[in-house]
Amino acid sequence: MQFPHMAARNAVTLALSEDAAADDVTTRWSVAPRRWATAVIITRQPGLAAGVPMAAEVYARIGAETQIDESVPDGTRVKAGDVLASISGPAHQIITGERTVLNFLQRLCGIATLTDRYVAAVRDLPVRVLDTRKTAPGLRLLDKYAVAAGGGHNHRLDLGAMVLLKENHITAAGGITAAIDNVRKNMASEGRPMAIEVEVATIAQAREALRAEPSWIMLDNMSVPQLAEADRLRRELAPDSGIGLEASGTITLDNLRAVAETGVDAISVGSLTHSAPAMDLSMLLSISRS
Repeated sequence: MQFPHMAARNAVTLALSEDAAADDVTTRWSVAPRRWATAVIITRQPGLAAGVPMAAEVYARIGAETQIDESVPDGTRVKAGDVLASISGPAHQIITGERTVLNFLQRLCGIATLTDRYVAAVRDLPVRVLDTRKTAPGLRLLDKYAVAAGGGHNHRLDLGAMVLLKENHITAAGGITAAIDNVRKNMASEGRPMAIEVEVATIAQAREALRAEPSWIMLDNMSVPQLAEADRLRRELAPDSGIGLEASGTITLDNLRAVAETGVDAISVGSLTHSAPAMDLSMLLSISRS
């Protein structure tokens, strides 16, 4: 996934606005406007770099005189004390943007680092670790970019990217088969072919879904034995269908490998984006000239 520059610009604009960066009274009143400085963004813990281009996006909106040198590409493993980026320019501009830059970077590096831990736990198995739509409002593209930087895969980007029939859709449509039939009819009438995934919570529902042959079946909050049974049923009822099985719900690092060994093709993990610990980062500044 390429770095989403437009999404970054939109997010930075909102972040600087809520921080009232244009009215940073502390910096404006304490730091001479022509005092020049250099600064480095350093890690305080090991992990994966992600979102390093955010520094340039932030400072491009604070002052054109500020220059950014990215020290590592996204996806790089870093250790405590490593430099992610170097900054030079007017001290007051660097200081005004400091918190905004760190807020973005600590979140994105944290997501990439947590994703890397999940991916590493099942690297030898034929299964993909997926993110979900449980992202911070307004930051979805950036959050999903960080997952990709950590070696994970992106699930659907938004509601228009694919069909995902969840519990409430199925209830409202009158059942799994009815929901899939409705989707196929309306998909054909609009001329918009796309993948269909259906969420199931029981083996009986999985059996019904397999007979309807969607592209994917999401096995929600199933136990390890249930997941294995769903895979057995797929081989029995739809051996040549190409239907993918996705495990979802209450997936942790503790149970990830057991889930992966059941035969599912993908595992979606909401915590990659909604609960990733922020990476500990700092910005250290020094005066270059007055």
